[in-house]
Amino acid sequence: MKFIKNIFVAALCGASLISCAQQKQKKQTMTQEKVNPANLDTATFGAGCFWCVEAQFQMLDGVVKVESGFSGGHVKNPSYREVCDGTTGHAEVCQVTYDKTKLSYDDMLRAFWQSHDPTQLNRQGNDVGTQYRSVIFYHNAEQQKIAEAYKKKLNDEKVYDNPVVTEISPYTVFYKAEDYHQEYYNQHGDQPYCSYVIQPKVEKFRKVFGNKLKKEYAH
Repeated sequence: MKFIKNIFVAALCGASLISCAQQKQKKQTMTQEKVNPANLDTATFGAGCFWCVEAQFQMLDGVVKVESGFSGGHVKNPSYREVCDGTTGHAEVCQVTYDKTKLSYDDMLRAFWQSHDPTQLNRQGNDVGTQYRSVIFYHNAEQQKIAEAYKKKLNDEKVYDNPVVTEISPYTVFYKAEDYHQEYYNQHGDQPYCSYVIQPKVEKFRKVFGNKLKKEYAH
């Protein structure tokens, strides 16, 4: 199965060494905050293309790190190409490390459901396949309880026209994606996929969470 996103990945992988060197020189805007380790927690979400999810979550004040990768499958250390084949069982996910003194898990879930359409099964827009499924991988019983209650509330109150189909599953392992997937929007914001797919999501996210953004994104 072909995906629109793969067109841009193919172009990126085929880039010259000079292009790669230039890419490394670009300023990375992800803020690396110094936080007391005791205040850190982790959330793992799948919400379609991980480039989109990363670009949105990294704007939140209190998010220390966002890594794009894969979870929920049965193949160890899968490559992006293998996951795209749809045979590994993995979802594209973002592993988000955040400061609990600034953001609660409820805040993270609100951002998660805002970042995509949780009523679509195994797709987000033109990105189609089980790897694009809406999924929450909970790290403990408390996260599970909060996530299930939040999902139930959304459905009970009919917040969306269609039922929320988000999968809520126990976290097992996270495999970080290849380096060229990390900080993708920050590095390639002028590329067509970023301009036409990611940028509108980022702008919408910025409007919704204006009071919870890092200073560099609050404009």
